[in-house]
Amino acid sequence: MTALSQRPVDPVVGRAIPHESAALHVSGKALYTDDLAARTHGVLHAWPVQAPHAHALVTGLRTTPAMDVPGVVRVLTADDVPGTNDSGTKHDEPLFPTEVMFHGHAVAWVLAETQEAARLGAARVEVDYEPLPSIITLAEAIAAESFQGARPTIRRGDVGTGFAASAHVFSGEIQMGGQEHFYLETQACLAHVDEAGQVFVESSTQHPTETQEVVAHVLGLSSHSVTVQCLRMGGAFGGKEMQPHGYAAVAALGSVLTGRPVRVRLNRTQDLTMTGKRHPFHATWRAGFDAEGRFQALEATLTSDGGWSLDLSEPVLARALCHVDNAYWLPHVEVHGRVARTHKTSQTAFRGFGGPQGMLVVEDILGRCAPLLGIAAGELRRRNFYTPGQATPYGQRVRHAERIHAIWSQLEASGDVLARQREIAAFNAAQPHRRRALAMTPVKFGIAFNFTAFNQAGALVHVYKDGSVLINHGGTEMGQGLHTKMLQVAATSLGVPLARVRLAPTRTDKVPNTSATAASSSADLNGGAVKHACEQIRWRLAEVAARTLGVGAQDVLFADGRVTSDRGDQVLAFDDVVNLAYHQRISLWAAGFYRTEGLHWDMSRMQGEPFKYFAFGAAATEVEVDGFTGSYRLRRVDIVQDVGDSLSPLIDLGQIEGGFVQGAGWLTLEDLRWDTGDGPGRGRLTTPSASTYKLPSFSEMPQVFNVSFFEDAHDDGVVYGSKAVGEPPLMLALSVREALRQAAAAFGPPGHGVDLASPATPEAVYWAVEAAQASTKTAGTSAEAVATSAATTAVHAASPGEVGR
Repeated sequence: MTALSQRPVDPVVGRAIPHESAALHVSGKALYTDDLAARTHGVLHAWPVQAPHAHALVTGLRTTPAMDVPGVVRVLTADDVPGTNDSGTKHDEPLFPTEVMFHGHAVAWVLAETQEAARLGAARVEVDYEPLPSIITLAEAIAAESFQGARPTIRRGDVGTGFAASAHVFSGEIQMGGQEHFYLETQACLAHVDEAGQVFVESSTQHPTETQEVVAHVLGLSSHSVTVQCLRMGGAFGGKEMQPHGYAAVAALGSVLTGRPVRVRLNRTQDLTMTGKRHPFHATWRAGFDAEGRFQALEATLTSDGGWSLDLSEPVLARALCHVDNAYWLPHVEVHGRVARTHKTSQTAFRGFGGPQGMLVVEDILGRCAPLLGIAAGELRRRNFYTPGQATPYGQRVRHAERIHAIWSQLEASGDVLARQREIAAFNAAQPHRRRALAMTPVKFGIAFNFTAFNQAGALVHVYKDGSVLINHGGTEMGQGLHTKMLQVAATSLGVPLARVRLAPTRTDKVPNTSATAASSSADLNGGAVKHACEQIRWRLAEVAARTLGVGAQDVLFADGRVTSDRGDQVLAFDDVVNLAYHQRISLWAAGFYRTEGLHWDMSRMQGEPFKYFAFGAAATEVEVDGFTGSYRLRRVDIVQDVGDSLSPLIDLGQIEGGFVQGAGWLTLEDLRWDTGDGPGRGRLTTPSASTYKLPSFSEMPQVFNVSFFEDAHDDGVVYGSKAVGEPPLMLALSVREALRQAAAAFGPPGHGVDLASPATPEAVYWAVEAAQASTKTAGTSAEAVATSAATTAVHAASPGEVGR
């Protein structure tokens, strides 16, 4: 067996090839879960009965009127559940609730011959409610002390000592919004039961094994009686890691009870109002710096809005706490975390999984404190970078910390940052109503699941007698290119052309006990498993070929469908060697397994080494802001990202570009709003469609968009030396928000700073510009008395003597 990161000569990995389904995507031929319903005979359609209250008791439920609607076959309620009426993994999410916990909560499901009949039937179901007091906002939850789950703390050193040694101490708070996944394909599943009672579920899920377990749990079956398949997803971004389980359980329950296939597919409004989103966060903080602007102490409390149930809120919070440091050394730190319970959808995983929220806290601190310290924001960041030998607040050494500095320098050079900053200064001096700014921010993102047990994967590889190859693995494809990379890994490992390898859909009866396709770890985990399976087969074939070639098995070489040795005097076709092996009764299939070594994590102490490695990157963003309206445009973005030795450069490039734009959407455009009034619509999502929820489009793309891979970035201990790329680029968009802050501040006097809401919508930028312009009229006011902006995130600058107050 070869070392995990070792590449052969001329490998298939590292080639820039298109996504394996690209032609199917653009031609409309790619099949998704809901497409399968049209190919299935006798399908019933499910429609939810949604509650019109944010919080209420269900005191009566009458389904008989729905049965009078032509085409309605059955109404599913809690009385129909043969197993456990719960669709979560924390046992806090009743599938059919008796207590409504958010506006739009489904209390029953109607099955009918057509979707329209199901909709009309759902409207006829009579439900009696007893409204209860509700908590909608984070501020309300904090005031009411409405919390759920664990309340972890990360601590190093003594913050009291750090503040006492600080030359400057500042305090403040920030509130950041959530984000809707808005995947193109909404939640969808199709279930049917065979003649033996075996339940088969087609689900658009990132976590087929967990979907399998929840379905079995609801039906009162063992896992071997339920098979879940994920053909492909039309986007997911974390929103299909936990959320699909309940819908799959509804479809499976309906199929078991009726004996017919059942389809659940949410329309866009249902998906927006019923599914979880990125967690909004609120943070209060106090930061101490020495005279040179280096962190001495940081104390913070992060509160996430978990919605009505825990879902993945605890691990999201843990990752947020683990990324408050981002790329910066914090000698004394104490960060507390808590999850608020509100009467909204149960917030869930979203690309970055809490990391972006944690990083935003520290980047906001540096952006707001830089003017108060009289240090350029970029320079303040650079001074605080980790250096080799230093460790994170949770005790993990930052391996390759020197790459942060190298990436920063490479970005400054490739982005011509210094010259452009001079041009921006000249532009701002000449333009009374427009301002430009350029900001740079780094990223250090830990790669692995915080929950150590999830860092494992399996694969099943078949080599057929004609030399063709079929692979199964436990990861799911949501457009991110995982399957493409696995095809390249298999072709490289076996030494065959890419065209000889095919990949089958992810199924729980092929590869069991899989982890979610999440945490940016899927290429690492599944790639390791695929490589392990392929190398078992290759070694068996090497032993067969060695007898013909007259060499030792260890000297047999596989490349491009040919089998030879170091001597090179004889060449065999891979297909012929396979045929020889078959006739010698040599196994031509193998199960592969991979577990990430070196991980350990004590959740109770928030200490250990939870990550295999860190992915580094940096971005430089230039913006232009209109002083009259607050509108802005991204003039140029330059990115340098550490992807190790890329498995598939074209795929990685797309992930970096897409992740950045999605992050920019979260930070500048996407503004989730709920009705917080006391009327009958309290708790209702008021942005339930693309017409009310602003998404990034081509018009928001930067005019110039340059992406470079960090060179000489091989990483030992990872499949073929590659590194994760799914989530880290999203956080590069923090540079957009910081550039907008600097541009707004440029409307004020030199050295003036402003606060900026998140998301930094044009309205929020307008108010920041107003605050900057107002400060020009009162230029005598000291920087320590910065006015509170519309974002209500004022910085208070305290002297070291005030720290004890």
